[in-house]
Amino acid sequence: MRDKDCIFCKIAAGEIPSATLYEDEDFRVILDLGPASKGHALILPKDHFRNLYDIDEEVAAKAMVLAKKMVKKMTDVLGCDGYNIVQNNEECAGQTVFHFHMHLIPRYKDDQVGLEWKVGELTEEVKNEILEKMK
Repeated sequence: MRDKDCIFCKIAAGEIPSATLYEDEDFRVILDLGPASKGHALILPKDHFRNLYDIDEEVAAKAMVLAKKMVKKMTDVLGCDGYNIVQNNEECAGQTVFHFHMHLIPRYKDDQVGLEWKVGELTEEVKNEILEKMK
């Protein structure tokens, strides 16, 4: 399953050159061209899925296992102090390319990479509303 107009499908298939860190039958892992930090990489499935809502559960599970493998290896290679794994879904959440992908962002002490949000408060009313709707 590929989308002929999707740039990530083309990169994952090797039709567009990339700095490939890893490849197997399901995924290509590349260095991001607009990195948040040194070593920022993307996990791209070779099949096209718009986002987490659409991805096959087996492929999603494999992506997380691959993320762990890549983070462990890249931590040794880069000497970073930590990692963020980021996966955005839909435009309001920051998704700009509508092909499921995971960002592997190495973190370094005092790196100024911004992945923060304003901490809110879970009220009893909202908690109960959500719990009731999830039943």
